Parts: sequence; structure tokens; C-alpha cells
Amino acid sequence: MSLQQEIISRLGVQPHINVEAEIRKRVDFLKKHVLDSKTSGLLIAISGGIDSAVAAALCKQATDELTKENGQEYMTLGVFQPYGTQEDIEHSYAVAKAFGLTHTVETNIEDAVNELALETEQGLKDVGQHRHMTPQGKGNIKARTRMVLQYALAFELKLLVVGTDHASEALTGFYTKWGDGAVDITPLSSLNKRQVRQIAAYVGVPQEILDKAPTAGLWEGQTDEGELGVTYEDNSDYLEGKDINPKAKEVLEALYKKTEHKRSPIPGI
Repeated sequence: MSLQQEIISRLGVQPHINVEAEIRKRVDFLKKHVLDSKTSGLLIAISGGIDSAVAAALCKQATDELTKENGQEYMTLGVFQPYGTQEDIEHSYAVAKAFGLTHTVETNIEDAVNELALETEQGLKDVGQHRHMTPQGKGNIKARTRMVLQYALAFELKLLVVGTDHASEALTGFYTKWGDGAVDITPLSSLNKRQVRQIAAYVGVPQEILDKAPTAGLWEGQTDEGELGVTYEDNSDYLEGKDINPKAKEVLEALYKKTEHKRSPIPGI
């Protein structure tokens, strides 16, 4: 078995999907975990990108169905988490409006991130490095601070924290896992980016979001494809078992090997 075949099998990606069936399967998956955990619903951080928009749509359908079926309210909480002024914050609000989220909060992470960065830079001075944090390092603080706030809200409201991770991100290790703060449940995990886009179009994700370049928003101008050095088209083709450009294949498989620790349980002895 080739490495490509091993990865596809491990991540559970299908070469083709039935969009309606995938939505039903993933909504039922969310409902089961809410009931099994005896929680009151789901929390989804809405960045304004496609992945979180699709996850928000699935969460809202799941909690609406649970409310109807069980005679008590189950909540989908949409969380907006800008760092200072977010130019496209209206896209996050557009997602909430498109899917009828009645519960939303905005938690601005700027002050918390900047304080953590200052403390980190003081720590660097203590070991003889008089410099600012790298943009990548500060970007990671942003991601982790967002997770701290999500879990604080989820604890107080008895919610499960929903991740937007999918197979195209797992392939490259470019997602929230373990040291990044982790999540409770990932309803998109066996889909590649192309398949997430197919579901997005079906459920009615606003067009301005469908047209955006994928980004984690970790620093100004950051895009997923620019950072990783490979397109999501090649990434999705790879996960569907297709032959792709040898250079792109080399990049993807190198990233996969480098980031194995993000897909495996925390090692112990």
C-alpha cells in the first residue's frame, strides 16, 4: 500500500460524496454526542471562512432538531473572536444570520494576546534573547487564546466545543490539536476541502465567503495555501486518490510526516 493510500484510509476520505447523506450523517453525529455528554448544545467559533460556516450550519440543524425532539432548548452558540479590528468581521455575522443563530457573542482577544506576548518576550530576555516574538509565534498565541475563551464559555454554558478540522487540514497538520488547545468534536473530519465546499454551497453559505481565500487569520496577509506551499485543489485530489503534480505530492507527504504528532494521541511511558 502506498503512503497516499494509507493516508486516505486513515483519514476516511471518500473519492465522491452524496451531499445530503453527508449532512444527515454529520448532524446525527453531533446530536448523539450532545445527548451522550448530557450537555446543553454546541459552541462553534465562526471565523468568517467556509469551514466554520459549514460547521455552524450543521450545529444549528442539530440543536434545532434536538430542541424539537426532546422538548427542551439546546443551544448553538456562535463565537466571533477578532484580534483588534477584523476587516471581514461582517462575514462572521453574515454566517450567523444565514443560519438563524439566535445566540452569539464577540470576544476580542487583542488585549489578552498582547499581554501574553509581552510576558513571552520577557522570558526570552531572561535567556539572553532581546527580541520580539516571531509573527508565527504570536499567531499561535492568538489561536490558543481563542480556544481558552471558547472553553471558558463552554464550561459555563455546558456546551461541547466544535472544531472545524477536516481531512485536508489533518493531512498537513494545519489545524487545532493537542498543544493548540484541541476541541471536543469534529464533524468535518473525514471530508476534504473540496467536499466541505460542496456542502457549503448546498446549505447556503453566503457567496462572499465561498469566494474568499482560505486563511487562519494568524497574521496580516496569511493564507493557508501560501503558508503551506500547495493548493487545496492538489490537496483534495491527493485525498481522492488521484495522481497530482509530483512536487505537490512531495510537499504534502513531507508535511504529513512532519506533523504526525498532531494526529496521534499524546505519548506516554
